[in-house]
Amino acid sequence: MEKLIFLFIITIAFASCKPSAEQKAPLIPMEDFFRNPEKTAFMLSPNGEYFSYMAPYESRLNVFVQKIGAEEAVRITNETERDIAGYLWANNNRILFLKDTGGDENFHLYGVNIDGSDLKGLTVFEKVRTTLIDELEDIEDEVIVGLNKRNPTVFDPYRLNIVTGELTLLAENPGNIMGWMTDHDGKLRIAVASDGVNTTYLYRNTEEDEFAPVLTTSFKEAVNPLIFTFDNRMVYALSNLERDKLALVTFDIANGKESEILFETEEADLTGMVYSKKDKKLLAVNWYTDKRKESFFDAEYEAMMNKLKEKLPGIEVRIASENKEEDKFMIRTFSDKTEGEYYFYNKETDELTLLAELSPWLKAENMCEMKTVNYTSRDGMNIQGYLTLPLGYKAEKLPVVINPHGGPWARDNWTFNPEVQFLANNGYAVLQMNFRGSTGFGKAFWEASFKQWGKTMQNDISDGVQWLIDEGIADPERIAIYGGSYGGYATLAGLCFSPDLYAAGVDYVGVSNLFTFMETIPPYWKPMLDMLYEMVGNPVTDSLLLAEASPVYHVDKIKAPLFVAQGANDPRVNINESDQIVNALKERGIDVEYMVKDNEGHGFGNEENRFDFYRAMIVFWINI
Repeated sequence: MEKLIFLFIITIAFASCKPSAEQKAPLIPMEDFFRNPEKTAFMLSPNGEYFSYMAPYESRLNVFVQKIGAEEAVRITNETERDIAGYLWANNNRILFLKDTGGDENFHLYGVNIDGSDLKGLTVFEKVRTTLIDELEDIEDEVIVGLNKRNPTVFDPYRLNIVTGELTLLAENPGNIMGWMTDHDGKLRIAVASDGVNTTYLYRNTEEDEFAPVLTTSFKEAVNPLIFTFDNRMVYALSNLERDKLALVTFDIANGKESEILFETEEADLTGMVYSKKDKKLLAVNWYTDKRKESFFDAEYEAMMNKLKEKLPGIEVRIASENKEEDKFMIRTFSDKTEGEYYFYNKETDELTLLAELSPWLKAENMCEMKTVNYTSRDGMNIQGYLTLPLGYKAEKLPVVINPHGGPWARDNWTFNPEVQFLANNGYAVLQMNFRGSTGFGKAFWEASFKQWGKTMQNDISDGVQWLIDEGIADPERIAIYGGSYGGYATLAGLCFSPDLYAAGVDYVGVSNLFTFMETIPPYWKPMLDMLYEMVGNPVTDSLLLAEASPVYHVDKIKAPLFVAQGANDPRVNINESDQIVNALKERGIDVEYMVKDNEGHGFGNEENRFDFYRAMIVFWINI
């Protein structure tokens, strides 16, 4: 939800600058882009007799369950404060779901029967966050969760009985374990430790044995275990040991070394693997360039996917869920012009049934194409991104919104983006770029971002602006920048360090002071603090670097109007970050419109808060 709530203001800010060409698509109400989906997150029960989904109830996403072939669904949750954060089928009769309080991200796990009975809080502890380690598909009444209730900085693994709520501690985290992994029998066999800059992989053959270190690497190298091999002896992992890109390997975990490279490509890091638990075999591996790509290990699976693509041409097709027998599937579709649909697919009968459109009120013919673009940074790096041009307008001297992603160690993908489509519907071009540090482009591209906040990372964004101007697409007088989280930081950095480039900016839950940001990160991030020091900068040894890169110390350079939005309960970017930039500007006699929502965190999740924000921003822009 990071980026969804601060876009309407740009439209109002540039209202007097709209292109004169006739717009082909009708102007669509703002609410239609940002309202909750009609139905989403479809999943099949393990036996394939039921399916579930999330849908609004009193403007909050709740869980519904429906028997296949039945006309009506049963709503089994009644949340009215916040959307349910996520859910899963624990067994054929019971569903687990997560929710937090006011966006604090201290998620609690709850269980409920598929008829709505026996609702029970299972990990409801104050200021404690729940993570799921293993859903234990073959053990009906148990899951393994991680809880930081003993020590807020680390997570201990527990076996949880989802009927009684009984918790059994499986291991005590000594203070440096960042992740745990089970084998196919649900036995805790792998632990991943960190001293902040080095990663150590620990292994045990049985749960009666002690964990022993088998490999230590720099955090710059990765061995990401996915699952155990089906004999529980080795693991399938994504590894970039002694290579630039993540490859799929068989990893001899007992001896801490790669055994076999199964697939690699120089195009990009591999991002995931598909496998059959029923047939105990690998099916496919995938990665992203401009779009998602896939290579198949299994001919039968490839044939099924090709058949689905033939039935659903011209659109991306994904498997969202399947039953244990792997003969019934939930199919998810989408494109750049539609949020997509969910289908039920019966493999045995080859029947494909439409279940729901996510947002049927948005018509694909009124949406805009997201085009892949590439440009060269000033120091010679290739920067890949996406350009969305408004429908019915010439690509000449357009008002543009620059939209750097959050993270920053994440990336933008080709997909349906409601905020981008909203802006394009109102006549604006939108540029999203995967600046250096964006993930998926290899180790060297990622490392090029280290200690470059506000420097070469920001140059990559500015160079994208200049590329649009040089191509004649952007009107240099009508370019805005907005972003959330790191994108909010990039917005502030853009207004401070290249003040003549932008006509307006929107900072949404963005970092303004790199010193205080380091001090207020969530407690469970603290074991990674040394790594952050190496990637962003050390407040002591790199104090000059951090001061140069912190927008709060450079507010005297800001020329363009700025709007700041913040959730009061944000655990990642503390509200102090937004308070500081607002107060610093006000001390200079510059009035800054500032919206804080007391029941939100790192993004405005509640629908009415999003709508309130847009309406308030309209007034703000009209009055500047």
